[in-house]
Amino acid sequence: MARGTGDGTVGKALEVLDQVAAFRRPVRFSELLAQSAFPKPTLYRLIQTLTNQGMLAFDPDRQTYSPGVRLVRLAHAAWDQSTLAPVARPYLDALSKKIGETVHLAQLDHGQVLYIDKRNANRPVQMYSQAGKVGPAYCTGVGKVMLAFLEEDEIAKVIAQQSFHKFTKRTLADAEALRAELQDIRQNGYGFDREEHEPGIICVAMPILADTGRVLGALSVTSTTGRTNLAGLESYVPVLQDAATKISRDAQGWSFPDHTTKETTGN
Repeated sequence: MARGTGDGTVGKALEVLDQVAAFRRPVRFSELLAQSAFPKPTLYRLIQTLTNQGMLAFDPDRQTYSPGVRLVRLAHAAWDQSTLAPVARPYLDALSKKIGETVHLAQLDHGQVLYIDKRNANRPVQMYSQAGKVGPAYCTGVGKVMLAFLEEDEIAKVIAQQSFHKFTKRTLADAEALRAELQDIRQNGYGFDREEHEPGIICVAMPILADTGRVLGALSVTSTTGRTNLAGLESYVPVLQDAATKISRDAQGWSFPDHTTKETTGN
């Protein structure tokens, strides 16, 4: 079941927004209908409501829909109020300036990794991760270090959500392999991406933990096998740890929502 289908009209509307956003370009109604679980009249009604409310924008010349200005305003507000990005910004800037490699900031979003900020290397490298993109948790450095420090019941729920698709020959193949990796990460305090998501892309990652141990997010330094190796990236662990500690300290007064697997229920 898709995330919104059990939550009435609001859930269905949010599912349509997700669908439009997933195209990453203006999309025609026929394209949405071809992939939608909703009947044509239902989908049309939802799209019209979202358009009337400014959550979608309609281009009459091209006959396409795209995220609306109201949605953009809400996204900016959420970015400022519900993510680590504003708190972490100066520390990402300092890290980027000091090491010259790609720096990522991420949080968990329902068992997946949401990249919320990024600083490019002095010599930028093309890679999947961009601020606002969602990636798999089981084969990314930031994903694994966040999983490693969740409560055990949450770890089990998140592992059950992973696809274990083999992106590369180094991708962890199953839950057993992932659990072994998470144990090593808990012992070491940091983890790696060993070309598990993209060939040639490696990283070292550090969790950002609250004083209570709650997972707030993760930082990583990412490079390529043509530029360095895991031992080279491991040398950045002290500066990553320092940045993570400072971000955690500054974030203590914020109330970040829990985007792991827990659902909220009404009274």
